Amino acid sequence: MVVDTRYFTPQEAADVLGCDPEQVLHWIHSGQLPATNVAKSPNGQRPRWRIPESDLGKFLISRRNTPPAPPAKKQIQRIPKNYV
Repeated sequence: MVVDTRYFTPQEAADVLGCDPEQVLHWIHSGQLPATNVAKSPNGQRPRWRIPESDLGKFLISRRNTPPAPPAKKQIQRIPKNYV
C-alpha cells in the first residue's frame, strides 16, 4: 500500500494558517513546527523547508483556541448570627 503524503512549503503553510511566512519559519526554527530541509547540501545552500501535511494538522490542533471555562459558581457568603 502506497501512502501519498503532501508536503507544504513555508509559504503554503502560511496561507493555510493565515499568517506571515516568516512566522512559519520562526515556528520551524524554534522546533514548534516539524519540517525537513530538502536542500541538497544543508550546510552550503539556503534551506528549503517542507512540512508534512500530518505535522501541519497536528500543529493546527495544538494551537487552536480552547473554549473558555464555564464561570465559577457564586458562593454565598454566610455571616454568623450574633446572639446576645
